[in-house]
Amino acid sequence: MSVPEFLVPLFWDVDKGIDTDEYWFFVIERVLEYGNMQSLNWLFASYTKEQIKQVVTESSGLSQKTASCWRNYFELREEEVSCLRKSSDKETTNTWSY
Repeated sequence: MSVPEFLVPLFWDVDKGIDTDEYWFFVIERVLEYGNMQSLNWLFASYTKEQIKQVVTESSGLSQKTASCWRNYFELREEEVSCLRKSSDKETTNTWSY
């Protein structure tokens, strides 16, 4: 199945015939990030809450603002959301030599 016509503007950079079953992770990610109420209603009618929650927890493509919103919706801890975790707790070192 391809994206409905009203969602096409959210996929400005890909073929509008994108398969919503095959590329479900990408489709969910894009709708969560850029969608409106109509697109979110479609999203929750088209995918399971488990799929949507998986995207929220595993995506590195969501903005922190969007990830925080959906973290609250799904009642997740910050450390459960990949894009909200600190990238590294290791001490950084200077690799340049002068």
